[in-house]
Amino acid sequence: MKPDIRYKTAFVNLFLLALLFLPVNKVDSKNIIPGEEEYLLAIEKTPVPIGGFEAIMKKISYPDMAQRARTEGKVYVLIYINESGDVDDVKLVKGIGMGCDEEAMKAVKKTKFSPGMDKGVAVKSKMSLALQFKLQ
Repeated sequence: MKPDIRYKTAFVNLFLLALLFLPVNKVDSKNIIPGEEEYLLAIEKTPVPIGGFEAIMKKISYPDMAQRARTEGKVYVLIYINESGDVDDVKLVKGIGMGCDEEAMKAVKKTKFSPGMDKGVAVKSKMSLALQFKLQ
């Protein structure tokens, strides 16, 4: 004799409810990337590219593959800047592909920034940036 479908449904529901009460280890976001906690996000004066944001855009050459595919959009990056204004690292947050992501990250790495300031002291900081790729 087959079990009634209602019993199966009730069993599945109880199982899913029990999963809700299982202990879950909380992941601390500071420990995901070692050393990231040294870079501040909320500071008095944020870093600014020397020569303005146009200086970054001038360093970007539109990838041939992206031009042929007519790829347009924004590439979002997270930039880690040290106390002297040099870029330590660049992480891709959201890209559009076709070589645009790599080109944006390469241009940002070549850029010198004025360092972020907090309480009158230059500090390691991080900032996010969106770079627009648009065909003319």
